[in-house]
Amino acid sequence: MSIDALERLIQALKTLPGVGPKSAQRLCFHLLQNERHKAKELGESLLDALNNVRHCQKCNNFTSENLCVLCRASGRDESKLCVVETPVDLNRVEQSLAFDGFYYVLMGRLSPLDGLSVRDLNAEHFMERALDGKVKEIILAMNFTNEGELTAHYLQSLCKEKGLSVTRIARGVPVGGELEFVDSGTLAQAIRDRRFY
Repeated sequence: MSIDALERLIQALKTLPGVGPKSAQRLCFHLLQNERHKAKELGESLLDALNNVRHCQKCNNFTSENLCVLCRASGRDESKLCVVETPVDLNRVEQSLAFDGFYYVLMGRLSPLDGLSVRDLNAEHFMERALDGKVKEIILAMNFTNEGELTAHYLQSLCKEKGLSVTRIARGVPVGGELEFVDSGTLAQAIRDRRFY
């Protein structure tokens, strides 16, 4: 294996989230020195995913079928559509066991500073899904960042124009959190978003 091949692998590993130069180097040498069979399996599974994983026709999540597992599931509430930025966000909402409807994954968010505009969201596909005649409530579950807020505002405007009911997930004090340790912005939002018992 040439130096170029080693450097290429290290550079490729550095592109992964949370992997810096030293971690990439450690991973590279570990795989080549101790885990060659696992490195081969990793490479083969990555190629398999690149060749076979595509977007679900209904929710835009990753799948190897035309429809993902969740979109094929029976017993889910067709009247609720939860919109998230990424597949990771979908998994977090699903793991909460608090939502029994369907999803739509934007695969991004509006971010003018990064050059991500409305056309990057593929809003036409989202609106097709939202206007299927079964959806009664759109639940916007964007992150509470400037980009997430901008995206949520844009989608809310689109949905309201079409007469769809739109809600936004709440934000506030985390479960088990103590007020003493909650930042003032989160606490202020929790007070503003309070609800009656």
